[in-house]
Amino acid sequence: MSFTVIIPARYASTRFPGKPLADLGGKPMVVHVCERAKRSGAAAVHVATDDERIAAAVRKHGHSVVMTRTDHASGTDRLAEAARKLKLKERDIVVNVQGDEPLIAPKLIAQVARILAKRKRASISTACHAIHDEASLASPNVVKVVLDREGYALYFSRSRIPFPREGLSTTYRHAGIYGYRVSFLSRYARLKPAPLERAEALEQLRALWHGYRIAVAVSETDIPPGVDTPQDLEAVRRMLA
Repeated sequence: MSFTVIIPARYASTRFPGKPLADLGGKPMVVHVCERAKRSGAAAVHVATDDERIAAAVRKHGHSVVMTRTDHASGTDRLAEAARKLKLKERDIVVNVQGDEPLIAPKLIAQVARILAKRKRASISTACHAIHDEASLASPNVVKVVLDREGYALYFSRSRIPFPREGLSTTYRHAGIYGYRVSFLSRYARLKPAPLERAEALEQLRALWHGYRIAVAVSETDIPPGVDTPQDLEAVRRMLA
């Protein structure tokens, strides 16, 4: 199985401007993501950015950059432009790894690519893991996902799902990593936003709303969270140290 990793990276961020360039052990955070992505077995790893500062830092450490437009509404749109510029074939698989995931496991990246290759009815793949603490179950910042018996996503929500009315049930945290077939990327960019997507502020609900299937890889271990704030960055620094 062959797949390509594309890492969207923006300089602008409301809560944390310049986040991809934040220093972690002497290297920018986005470079740590590139290194982990390369260990996944990907045929190629590229950073898709609209910022020359990010591009220069990535190239300095020997990684590939694809320059994209500045007006993309989402990371998926940026991914689609990068795939076009790289002249990837329609049947090729692309894994979208966020530039603020310096602790992501290389084997998880490969797992997301593998499940999409196996599930021919799926247009997208992603990942999740079981939640074990009440704080995460209650937090709207922790996105949950419910699966059907074949491992396809039924729904994503910021609320606790399913509600454990009778006994205990496993609740899964969704991790923001996605696999796509290149043929679907351009189609996805043309889909109209969905009411559920607006209500939950979750872009992946657009695919479900329009009838596309999302295959979900269940990780046996907890998936480390990304870096959203300077406080998150300090926590990652302690982990790496």
